[in-house]
Amino acid sequence: MDVPFDLTDAYNRLTTSASNFEIPNEREVSQDEAEQLLEIAVESVAESSESIADPKIFDIYCSLLKHSEDVPGPVMTKLLDSVSSGLAAQLESAKRDIQSEEQDIYLSHKAPLEMYAFLLHWFAEAAEKVKGEAEPSTPAPKARRGRGGKAGGARSTGRRKQTEEWSWAAHIPNTLALIARLLAQLNAQRLWTTTMEREAFINCITRPAYHVSESETFMKTLAIRQNVYKVICRAVKHHNHAATAKILLLQRLQYHEHLAEPLAECLSLLAKEFDHTQLADEILREISAKIFTAQDPKGPRIYAKFITKFAEDNPRATLLQLSVLASQLDSEAYAMRQAVVEAMGFIIIDLDASLETTDDREKAEKSIKGIYDLLVERLRDNNSYVRARVLVVLGRLCRLKVPYPKQRLQVTKAAIEALEDKIATVRKNAVSLLIELLHTHPYYRKQGGTLSYDVFKAASDQTIAELEAIEKAAQNAVEALEPDQTEGPEDVQPEATKRTKKGKKRAENSMDVDDEDERDRDESTDEEQENENDDEDASMDVDEEGQPKKTKTAPLKPRKSQLNLDVFTDNEAIRKLTSNETDQLRREKKYYADALRFIGYIEDAMVIVEQMLGSKSKAEVLEAMDFFRVARAFELRDAKNGIKKMLHLIWSKDNNATSEDGKELKGVRARLLECYQEMFFSPNPDLKTGKEQVSEISRNMIERTFDASLADLTSLEEMMRTMMEDDRVHQDVINKLWQIFKAETPIPKPQRRGAIIILGMLALAKRSILVDKVDIMLKVGLGALGKRDLTLARYTCVALQRLAGSMKKVKGSVAQTKRIEMTSPIFSKMREVIERPCRSKDWFGLAEQAINTIYALGQQPDALCTDIIKTMTVRAFTPRQTAEAAPQDPDAMDEDPPEDPPEPISSQSGAGGQDKGDAFELAQVLFVVGHVAIKQIAYLEVVERELKRQKDAQKTADNAARGPQTANKEAEELDQVAGNAEDEIGEKISEVREQEMLYGPDALLGLYGPMLHRIAGSPHLYKNPTLRAAASLSFSKFLCISSRFCEERHELLFSILKTSKNAAIRSNIVIALGDVAVSFSSIIDENSDELYKGLSDKDPIVKKNTLMVLTHLILNGMIKVKGQLGEMAKCVEDKDPRIADLAKLFFQELSTKDNAVYNNLPDVISHLSSGDHAVDEDMFQKTLKFIFTFIEKEKQAENIVDKLCQRFRTCPDDHRQWRDIAFCLSLLPYKSEKSVKKLVDGLPNYRDKLFEKGVYDRFTEILNKARQAKSKNDMTQEIKDFEDILEEHRRQGQDDQELEKRAKGKKAQVKKRATRKNTRRPPQAAKVTQDNDDSEE
Repeated sequence: MDVPFDLTDAYNRLTTSASNFEIPNEREVSQDEAEQLLEIAVESVAESSESIADPKIFDIYCSLLKHSEDVPGPVMTKLLDSVSSGLAAQLESAKRDIQSEEQDIYLSHKAPLEMYAFLLHWFAEAAEKVKGEAEPSTPAPKARRGRGGKAGGARSTGRRKQTEEWSWAAHIPNTLALIARLLAQLNAQRLWTTTMEREAFINCITRPAYHVSESETFMKTLAIRQNVYKVICRAVKHHNHAATAKILLLQRLQYHEHLAEPLAECLSLLAKEFDHTQLADEILREISAKIFTAQDPKGPRIYAKFITKFAEDNPRATLLQLSVLASQLDSEAYAMRQAVVEAMGFIIIDLDASLETTDDREKAEKSIKGIYDLLVERLRDNNSYVRARVLVVLGRLCRLKVPYPKQRLQVTKAAIEALEDKIATVRKNAVSLLIELLHTHPYYRKQGGTLSYDVFKAASDQTIAELEAIEKAAQNAVEALEPDQTEGPEDVQPEATKRTKKGKKRAENSMDVDDEDERDRDESTDEEQENENDDEDASMDVDEEGQPKKTKTAPLKPRKSQLNLDVFTDNEAIRKLTSNETDQLRREKKYYADALRFIGYIEDAMVIVEQMLGSKSKAEVLEAMDFFRVARAFELRDAKNGIKKMLHLIWSKDNNATSEDGKELKGVRARLLECYQEMFFSPNPDLKTGKEQVSEISRNMIERTFDASLADLTSLEEMMRTMMEDDRVHQDVINKLWQIFKAETPIPKPQRRGAIIILGMLALAKRSILVDKVDIMLKVGLGALGKRDLTLARYTCVALQRLAGSMKKVKGSVAQTKRIEMTSPIFSKMREVIERPCRSKDWFGLAEQAINTIYALGQQPDALCTDIIKTMTVRAFTPRQTAEAAPQDPDAMDEDPPEDPPEPISSQSGAGGQDKGDAFELAQVLFVVGHVAIKQIAYLEVVERELKRQKDAQKTADNAARGPQTANKEAEELDQVAGNAEDEIGEKISEVREQEMLYGPDALLGLYGPMLHRIAGSPHLYKNPTLRAAASLSFSKFLCISSRFCEERHELLFSILKTSKNAAIRSNIVIALGDVAVSFSSIIDENSDELYKGLSDKDPIVKKNTLMVLTHLILNGMIKVKGQLGEMAKCVEDKDPRIADLAKLFFQELSTKDNAVYNNLPDVISHLSSGDHAVDEDMFQKTLKFIFTFIEKEKQAENIVDKLCQRFRTCPDDHRQWRDIAFCLSLLPYKSEKSVKKLVDGLPNYRDKLFEKGVYDRFTEILNKARQAKSKNDMTQEIKDFEDILEEHRRQGQDDQELEKRAKGKKAQVKKRATRKNTRRPPQAAKVTQDNDDSEE
């Protein structure tokens, strides 16, 4: 007798072990007989779906599924079709019979449905074992070629085709669709009357959907994913499957990361289309109750994805569970905190979108504001990923329909605080948030949305003035009323007056937005004002009987019915105070106050964002650049400062980088060019004609030169050159610049200067821009206009230098420059510019560039400069006819109307007591002499390279003439000869420089060397500051010419550096010493101590220049460091941020040299800790904390521990040095066991110093570091023992100190008593006692 089918038992046995599943009528299955075996069952089921209840038929299906690995794919397809069609037939039959309500009939379908459900469940599991399964996650192995590979391949081809064509993935959608249809149409409660049976069937029929969902590959297919959702949702909705689904979903969520978002979509679908939110609520509550640790990254990450996706799809359901989800804000796992933050963002977006349709708008707005506060609070999270995510979410919320002004200001302030975060990603997201706040700001009533502070301030002042006028008029009207008319409202008057005064005071405070603290106070004030404004009408209203609403009434006042209210209602001023127009003015006042506060916040942020332009994080720099671009578009006042600073990023080296979201970031240089192109150099679509667009681009280019420093102009030059090379500058713009430069009508001087500056910059890339315009430059820039504007003439000279072509030097070859005949009008103009009398200090800059032009373009520049020097010398030393100044040349260059009155130049007496010439003219001569000397050195180098190039060309020509074979044979000899020739050329040039320039018989410059030495070294005789500055500068240049001259006279330079009171002279000498060190390093290296003294100069410019020179010399190995790095280290904490940044940059670069910081660290510690150069402890700790960041190698750290421990012995009584050494020890990482061992071994050196609190505290920090370090061997016990030893020595030291202190106290007491005793004795007695003592001795 056949046993009835028990679904629960079969299901449990299959789950336990499918391979050991007992089948009563099990059939042997082979690959060849499987199809025949299946035919028997298929025909039977095809005739009647109820035949599945036949144990033999059912066992055939079970046998095939049990041995599915031996069943071909097509047979499995046929099996699935048979089971699916049988189940579909049973479903239709059961539906009909259930409608007939004959229990005996429809209960007969129970067993077949269970069997079909069981077979589908087994098939879903067995399908993975079928050969040829096409799931991409399991690629088919390559076929092996055996003997007779051809035949073997032929035999296997047909079999492979039969198996590999079958794919379970192709059948999944239809199978799941059938299950979903069954769940939707079958009335399971009629068939399975008990809950246990019904749940067993539903669990079995839905299990294929859960099983399929475990495959990431299957779930990527949309059709499969949607059918899985349908199966689960219908089972939950119609068959009470929620409890089981909750367990199964949570299990799969825990172990399968790919299911996080699909399950969230499933639950969202269940809530929206099936109106079943309980399952999602329970799962959210279950997740919220979990406790996650920071050591488990996978679990929290999966649940976080689920929460985020569900909140995005169904924010309203998430809102209901937000109170329990908020508990995860305290979770150790930052991923969960991120998920809750994301969920709060989606909730706010949903609530904002539903404000117009909701019945309780006030409640929704209250919820939004509360969640906003929670988000802002999370900006203080200790994890940077959470802080960064909060900023992203807040940026997303900026585009809400309702502006929420108070929350926007709160978010703006929080974003500015985040700009100073330690993590670059947080700072970058904070800038992104500020950009989004600018784009979406609600203050569009003025100037189309721009944020000009002046415009809003003017509008605010006007609104406040109108309000004050209305309030004052109302107050005057109340005061003007007769006593008998105001008898009733008398009680109201003081309150109205008080409120008016309070409003005035509040108005004054609310507009003071420059100070951040005052803005914070104004926020609360404005909130109070807003509340009062809401009740303004009520406070001025009266009740129905006309009596103001007061609780107490004077006994002698008239009854309410006797009060005359017409006084208030008829008075225009009082009625206007409560009118709608006045209410609108109050709202406008609040609006403008918020706008000004917002503008103030953004302007405060600009200072910090400017600093971010120098960040090492590429993404951060790109975001900062976008911020200033947007800020300029909104016309914020200080945006121009950031845009100007952006210009220096043109020197960045672009390289590929990737952001956190995987997107490739554009290079900083490329992005900078795009920003500037967009802001200044692209056609403005608002302008109608092309002529207007060209004029605007030209004007923008010229404006970049206004108030530009030398660094700004250098960076702008590189940008213009790059743009010209990339053909980004149209020819019409170049033509417009020439029109501006040669304009005959009067135009502002900066505009004409800017035009020639830009043209000169563009010519670096394209020389032809200037070639045809030389006459215009000579006529305009060096003509009448140039005489009146020496700065214009100077920049014209700079532009003329571009005619030489590219100045980039190729190693081993001469610079590719063009030389011009000396008869060219350019040189006659240069000579005229230099020699023409002029009393302006701008002449020195002009003369410098004129000499540069002569040496850049001329074929024989030294000959022309010799004539110029002679002419100027004769003029300077020609005695004056009278004591008065010589009459001015009618053709002399006029000085521009000076910004500051020119300093009068006084003459000084020589040895004879009589003035011999003009000091200013002598200063001009000396300046020209010095600059010609330095340019002549550079010219000799050019000549040397040219001679070597000619020699090399001659060698190449000779090789070609001899033929290749001869050339190869004689190659080595020729190379030797060429090398010797090059040495001869170099020696000849060096000889000219050393002997002929200053000491030759015809050396013109040699005549001026002694003169420069005397003037520079005799400040008491030559007191004119201009003359002394020119003499010292030229003398410094002379030192670079000859080593002989430098050796004889270089000490004067150090003397001037030490004694000069003129900061400009000291600054020039520091820079000159750097040049001298490049030429003759050994001479300066011997006196480098004097150079370091500039770091202690009181003038910040001298200090900065000294630091820059030393940085250049040290990093390039031109001078050796001899223990003076301590002075450089002092600059790390300098008050001037520029000096501090330069010092930090120096140590960063120095750390790239081999062990440079490590080798000099002991000297730095000694220099800063003891002696005359010591600094205070706070500065010492800050400086060393920075420098120790460059000690990264474990071996270095171990050696430093040993050296520092030994140093304790060298300072036995200096407590300050003890603390400093202990602090330095605490800065080391102690990552290795050897470091700790070195510290333990050094105990005898410092054990007697542990009583000092500062020393012992540092050792405590060291022990904590050692405990946290990850070492191969567990050192917990060793560290504990060492800690006990330290504690013991500390107590012993304290006891010794107490004992010594008591001993000193007793000694002092004894001494005091003896002193008292001696003072009480009479003199004779004391003498007798002393005599007795002497006799006893």
